[in-house]
Amino acid sequence: MTGPVLALNDARKSYGSNEALKGVSLDIAPGEIVGLLGPNGAGKSTLFQIASGLFAPDGGEVRLFGMSYSDRASDILKRLGVVFQSRSLDLDMSVRANLKFHGNLFGLSGEALKQRIDDAARLFEVTDLIDKPVRTLSGGNQRRIEIVRALLNDPGLLLMDEPSTGLDPTTRKLLGRHIRAVRDERNVSILWATHLVEEVEHADRIALIVAGRIIRTGTPAEIMAAAGTDNLTDAYIALTGTKPEVALAAE
Repeated sequence: MTGPVLALNDARKSYGSNEALKGVSLDIAPGEIVGLLGPNGAGKSTLFQIASGLFAPDGGEVRLFGMSYSDRASDILKRLGVVFQSRSLDLDMSVRANLKFHGNLFGLSGEALKQRIDDAARLFEVTDLIDKPVRTLSGGNQRRIEIVRALLNDPGLLLMDEPSTGLDPTTRKLLGRHIRAVRDERNVSILWATHLVEEVEHADRIALIVAGRIIRTGTPAEIMAAAGTDNLTDAYIALTGTKPEVALAAE
């Protein structure tokens, strides 16, 4: 397609008196990596939930692949890959069993499914983990398996909500390298929601979100130029008025 794979126009969402999104507009082009960067509580997860179809916006428009959830939800979900912030693998099953179960939900089976599992596992360098119980894997490897799972339906758009939560710096960098490889090899568009500045340094564009509003979008270089700084951390502080948060590794 030639238009944006994701287009939000004045999207709004409230939870009681809490206005989580206050008229957000954002688009993602085919093959583009966009980092949605902001502090915790800024509205990243709400935007993610609306984009993934979990919640409907209270106002505005949300379209994926030129379609609306209101009348084409099934068609959208077939072309969407999602990695939630909370881990969702079955710990008592093997990696392969988890992946086969997910593939079956998309109507995949037999040799076609096996090939997709093998291809995605190769891309994320987890082929040697395929037959191991999920419970035995490190947090970083579990996260990579979740992304492999999200790629089985060959999505046009991959949504990731804080995918590196709890990972050590080395594993976070490895995750970023793999995500860029996915884009380069498959031309998949990616929305990466995060509160960590370092994770969006290699994004094609960054959308800064604060208190339910996107205050600026642009390439990393454009964001730094707008702030008059020579690094993204200082640009983040200057434009958002908040200090960047520090990752806390769980392993």
